[in-house]
Amino acid sequence: MESIFLRKKISVSRKLFLLVLLTFFARNSNAQPGKSMLPKPDHIIIVIEENHEFDQIIGSSNAPFINSLAKKGMLFTDYHGVTHPSQPNYIALYSGSTQGVEGDKCLKKVTPFTTPNLGAAMISAGYSFKGYAQTMPEDSIMACYYKMSDLNKSYLYGRKHCPWVNWIGNKKNNLPASVSLSMTKFPTDYSKLPTLAFVIPDMDHDMHNIGKRGDAFAIRMGDIWLRNNLSKYADWAMKHNSLLIITFDEDNFTLKNHIPAIFIGSMVKQGETNVSANHYDLHRTIEAMYGLMPAGENDGKVIEGIWK
Repeated sequence: MESIFLRKKISVSRKLFLLVLLTFFARNSNAQPGKSMLPKPDHIIIVIEENHEFDQIIGSSNAPFINSLAKKGMLFTDYHGVTHPSQPNYIALYSGSTQGVEGDKCLKKVTPFTTPNLGAAMISAGYSFKGYAQTMPEDSIMACYYKMSDLNKSYLYGRKHCPWVNWIGNKKNNLPASVSLSMTKFPTDYSKLPTLAFVIPDMDHDMHNIGKRGDAFAIRMGDIWLRNNLSKYADWAMKHNSLLIITFDEDNFTLKNHIPAIFIGSMVKQGETNVSANHYDLHRTIEAMYGLMPAGENDGKVIEGIWK
């Protein structure tokens, strides 16, 4: 009798253990009914363009390359910046918070921040991170601005568009200066890319510097730069468990702040999605992909329904 009772007790214990285990996985799985498991790309590149709303880019004859990517990958038709002007949007995407920044003023005197951020979290978790910026002064990466444009008579490099620079230092959650690189250091062997990279065109090539030639010319300049620098990576990503994300910091200063966002990669479905998303959601999705602790006081949601 004692033996039978013991066997029954062990059987019940096993069933309870399995029930607890299944409950744990159900609560912690990224899979939801009708939705696919969240992928874990070997490489992600995020490119941020400037100051244009959705309808200025999508369907525009001035942006043929961007529109070709929108057809190859997943186009978000309801993606939004989180505020105005530019700088807090970059910081929000990178750190899950605007860090109290409300304008484009150079943050050189008030940084490094010591708050959690994608770069530090990726490195701490055993992954890698780099920030590539066109026309970044390699001997002075902390500079607020650098080099005037011959074309538009405006600055080319702006630190305000390179959010990771605000965490370079030797304090908590800080990054080494070595993560910040000019686009001249962008590898042609894409397998050597870091796990996560931000790519920032200079202000003649991110549609920021409008100049006397007008907005259509600025859009064409940005589109051509993307084609020349990232078309090969876009094709490669679709075959090598990697992801390219192209979005904008903000729109042209409207309350709607409706901007393009395009995901291209081997794990992304082709088409359009009306899933509402913003920079905080993109930040949270990257955290979830790599099992990072959520950062920032704004609760972004994981982007679902677009993965194969």
